[in-house]
Amino acid sequence: MSDDADVIVVGAGLAGLVATYELTRAGRRVLVVDQESEANLGGQAFWSLGGLFLVDSPEQRRAGIKDSPELALSDWLDSAGFDRDREDHWPRQWAQAYVDFAAGEKRRYLYDLGLRLTPTVGWAERGAGLATGHGNSVPRFHLTWGTGPEVVRVFAEPVRAAAERGLVVFRHRHRVDELIVEDGAAVGVRGTTLAPSDLPRGVASAREAAGEFAFRAQAVVVTSGGIGGNQELVRENWPVDRLGPAPQTMITGVPAYVDGRMLQITERAGGSLVNRDRMWHYTEGIKNWDPIWPDHAIRIIPGPSSLWLDATGRRLPVPLFPGHDTLATLRHIVHTGHDHTWFLLTRSIVEKEFALSGSEQNPDITGKDLKLALARVKKGAPGPVQAFLDRGEDFVVRRTLRELVAGMNALEPSTPLDYATVEREVVARDRAVAHPYSKDLQLMAVRNAREYWPDKLTRVAKPHRLLDPAHGPLIAVRLHLLTRKTLGGLETTLDSQVVQPDGTPFDGLYAAGEVAGFGGGGVHGYNALEGTFLGGCIFSGRAAGRALARSLA
Repeated sequence: MSDDADVIVVGAGLAGLVATYELTRAGRRVLVVDQESEANLGGQAFWSLGGLFLVDSPEQRRAGIKDSPELALSDWLDSAGFDRDREDHWPRQWAQAYVDFAAGEKRRYLYDLGLRLTPTVGWAERGAGLATGHGNSVPRFHLTWGTGPEVVRVFAEPVRAAAERGLVVFRHRHRVDELIVEDGAAVGVRGTTLAPSDLPRGVASAREAAGEFAFRAQAVVVTSGGIGGNQELVRENWPVDRLGPAPQTMITGVPAYVDGRMLQITERAGGSLVNRDRMWHYTEGIKNWDPIWPDHAIRIIPGPSSLWLDATGRRLPVPLFPGHDTLATLRHIVHTGHDHTWFLLTRSIVEKEFALSGSEQNPDITGKDLKLALARVKKGAPGPVQAFLDRGEDFVVRRTLRELVAGMNALEPSTPLDYATVEREVVARDRAVAHPYSKDLQLMAVRNAREYWPDKLTRVAKPHRLLDPAHGPLIAVRLHLLTRKTLGGLETTLDSQVVQPDGTPFDGLYAAGEVAGFGGGGVHGYNALEGTFLGGCIFSGRAAGRALARSLA
């Protein structure tokens, strides 16, 4: 195949692979251009934990979870909080369509490609404390057996097979700088050929120019990701009125190539960019002791038991407990005037409750090693967690609370903690845990979580006193804010066709994945329910590929 193609796909991440897969199933010729090397095929999805949002699945039913499309849509809409007549027009429709997909053919679609799931369902984003508020009413986080690399593989393999048949050409190290628009239609891309790179996956590559290119096709699909790797753009779009001033320091949860360039390029070409102030950043970040990209952040996916203290040693307010309401917690932390917080916990809690986000931090599930995965229920911290306990700069391990606070102050001397303040919070919490019921809502949440048997078995420690030596030593973890997802993006129809500012479709131009707010320019609204980012790439990429397969000459 030459560089002549029916469709140009800009971005070789998950959404781009899905769109290409669907196009090649219909016999269409696809040119995939990406600014990174072949080693980065699959993009950010490769690094993910591989969680998928499913509704009323066999895995849920086996765990005794009663879910329904109606409950899931209610949770979605309560969390999204759509309130913009113009900018939320398409996102509202995408939300309904995505929940229908998650409750319908999504599992079969992926299963037929060879994707499998672990048997337990996680309960992410447990909510803001009200039945009508943000959060998942029931567990819906389905972990892929093989994590992100497996999600990438099931689409990359058929796309590579199509390349062998002459239907796909990859042009790596080709950075798009402009969309070619003629007579109001997208007909190609123009850009810079970058010098070859042999760096490993995820490592920031050079931007040395080695030439120029221009490619033409009947249509262009933009699948280039969001802005999480570009802190300048994150700060530029930060919603000060809603979250407060942008933090002075953040660490970065995605590779450097997640730079947001194509959002601006597509807007300049005439595409509508909406909800740019909506974003999703985490509060439980730790610095990677073995970094791959600049300021490499790892997110702790916590169980509900850790005592969460602000930078001054005071407990975060209700209902800002671990694993409950990400953006409300972010908003509170930003308004404290500090960019860090602390988890305070025991060895028993860290062994049972700490999981680390990312495929490389979960070698047992990523490698589909059943024996190693079953070892998680045994005593002792998982290997990657133990590595952070041993080497992570954000971890303090001590025998007594006084020694722990001294270690925390040595780690973060800019904001020294008052021992009496920390002791008061710990003693009050320990006093409450001695009773089967209490006024402590976090302990109520822990007991509620343990009513769900998969959590009781694998995820939530039995309530105990933090100062009980039998569960020691004590552990403190300094937590940073970390960048991650763009919730707004290019406005698209349900066919993933880009919309112009006047609301009319942009001929020949489509967008999918994070660059399109995972559908419509912001299918999540203000809040995500987790397990919905990979699924949004799959659903919107599928929509683009199928629509073009139907409509092209």
